[in-house]
Amino acid sequence: MHIKRDIDSFLAKRMFGGKTIVIYGPRQAGKTTAVEAYLSANASPSDVITFNGDETQDRQVLADASAETLRMLIGRKKILFIDEAHKVPNIGMVLKRAWDRIKDVQVIASGSSSVELADKIEEPMTGRKFDYTLMPLSFAELAAFSSPAEEMRKIEQRMVYGMYPDVVTHPGDEVDRLRMIGKGYLYKDILALGEIKRPELLDRILGALAFQIGQEVVYSELAQTVGSDDKTVSKYIDVLEKAYIVRKVTSYARNLRNELRKSKKIYFNDCGIRNYVVGDWRPVNMRGPVEAGHLWENYLFAERAKWRLVREPETREFFWRTAQQQEVDLVEESASGVKAFEFKWNPRKAGVLPPKTFRTAYPDADCRTITPETVFEFLSNG
Repeated sequence: MHIKRDIDSFLAKRMFGGKTIVIYGPRQAGKTTAVEAYLSANASPSDVITFNGDETQDRQVLADASAETLRMLIGRKKILFIDEAHKVPNIGMVLKRAWDRIKDVQVIASGSSSVELADKIEEPMTGRKFDYTLMPLSFAELAAFSSPAEEMRKIEQRMVYGMYPDVVTHPGDEVDRLRMIGKGYLYKDILALGEIKRPELLDRILGALAFQIGQEVVYSELAQTVGSDDKTVSKYIDVLEKAYIVRKVTSYARNLRNELRKSKKIYFNDCGIRNYVVGDWRPVNMRGPVEAGHLWENYLFAERAKWRLVREPETREFFWRTAQQQEVDLVEESASGVKAFEFKWNPRKAGVLPPKTFRTAYPDADCRTITPETVFEFLSNG
């Protein structure tokens, strides 16, 4: 089962554009599959050479390779794909040499440990690469694969099991596959960074965050809950964000004195991972309205982030709240203006708009309420 990914359009635009292409994203999001599928459909096999950093021989051949060695290895090929690139010693300089000296070859690098790959290539490859972040499957990708109507019917299922390709393509086996992704893959990225000295504390922080989606997170309160200190909690959350497990959102404040300016919320990039953390696989209709509302909000935040990555990458995201607890779930700010969204699981609240205080302070903002009955355009067209 091959699901066409949005990265195809990015690759079509950027291939042979004079820069190295680097693919980031969480483990198991489908980076290798997506690149291989694109190359299979758009390049002759005789033009592509692939190395895999997981293979000892490939790793040794590429380790700190000179431009001359790279040219010899590539030969007459036109495309060099290095998968698991983070495992190649001195990969940053290898990619720089290829870019400096081998101008007629398109280099693509990806890695299952995106954080490690970014750390190794950021400095030597500054100004020499096009980046793409591949997240788990999106509503738009799945709707194009099956049909919009079919994907709309499966939204509650996605709110429980999430959107990782291996989970989506194995219905009936979602829980076991999520466990493999959560424990066997995602944690590897985190622990590989070497910044986590207390894995048991990481588990407690993740658990606490999983029960606070949609709510403001105060590090001092969270530290007290998990038995740590503010600095350590902040550091661990930063690592979780680098590993694409959670996403921090800060508060929007431009016009009013009583707007909260330093608050933050933290969402999971995938609802399935959130539910794996808390061990809750109940259908949405068996959860209380508060829990269902929080899952709905997390689902929409994660899907909207994927939508922006492809269509409006320069747009910034916020939430809005005043000292009097008036709030807006999502505020987007871009060159074209401000959009404000309220997320309501209950369709009867479809007519509820962001608070009048917000609309008065930001009269030009495009304000909307997103319910299960109005979500299609939000996920598809913005």
